[in-house]
Amino acid sequence: MAKATQSNALSWRDITPAPLVLLSGPEEYFAQRARDLLRRQLRQEHPDLEITSFDASEYTAGSLTVACSPSLFGEFKLIEVTRLEAMNDAFLSDGLALAAGGAEDAVVLLRHGGGVRGKKLLDALKAAWPVIDCQPLKKETDKNTFVSAEFRAANRRIEGTAVTALVQAVGSQTAELAGACQQLMEDTTGTITAEVVEKYYGGRVEASAFKVADAALDGDAATALTTLRYALDTGADPVPLVAALAAKLRTLARVAGSRGSASLIAKELGMQPWLVEQAQRDVRRWTPENLRRCVQAVAEADAQVKGLSRDPVYAVERVVHLVATSVRSR
Repeated sequence: MAKATQSNALSWRDITPAPLVLLSGPEEYFAQRARDLLRRQLRQEHPDLEITSFDASEYTAGSLTVACSPSLFGEFKLIEVTRLEAMNDAFLSDGLALAAGGAEDAVVLLRHGGGVRGKKLLDALKAAWPVIDCQPLKKETDKNTFVSAEFRAANRRIEGTAVTALVQAVGSQTAELAGACQQLMEDTTGTITAEVVEKYYGGRVEASAFKVADAALDGDAATALTTLRYALDTGADPVPLVAALAAKLRTLARVAGSRGSASLIAKELGMQPWLVEQAQRDVRRWTPENLRRCVQAVAEADAQVKGLSRDPVYAVERVVHLVATSVRSR
């Protein structure tokens, strides 16, 4: 792999293997997507890929040289280095040497979350190697572009008015916005319209079905219930709130019952690979019994909020609490 000179930072979607790749900026969601995509690309070409990780703030001099040395059995290597924003002097010195020549039979993925620490190294990397832009989406136009790209990548159509409505409803965090896109794609068919977005996300600005479901599946019962109460108080319908829980649990259940690499599972299930990898990480916090119980409880709650219960609010509160307390602590 030759040097890849970049005058402008690339999107995470454009990441490709190179001897050195820099993930630059504080948006961890983009960094994770880029990291997952690069891993998939390398594993497709090198099934026996060897991955080594370093924390630049705790780095020991000479470690990069050893890690980049040819493997005894010839495995290709991916070396991931995090926390360049807190790098120690030993890493700065070794990083500068590596930036000058790159690595052979290896890709070194460097994560810098922001700040000025190691500016000399950053300048050297940006002058010679690919840089992936991991800056937060601050402008509404950038968020609109991101949403459109998510649906386009999944071969789904979304109307412009629906893009705007979705960004206005859940556009405060990139990961939340991506999750909302995925939920709509999983729970609907055909073109996404503004009416569809209104059904799932209407009536609230900060609180959303995604936030409630995310907190519940993270095992944070207090945040999940507080966010749920705020969502309900600001006019949210219990139906999409339960639907968000169902979508996330359904993804976990599908991935838990599959075997193979994330790319293979994604192809078999018709899911995006990054979502499979995230679900594989999350499902480790669930026992099969608890997952089955919660899937069943959410199915019952779905029927209750659609008319079988006189108190749909109680039904959704109860199932949110059940899910949140069924997750094993980290």
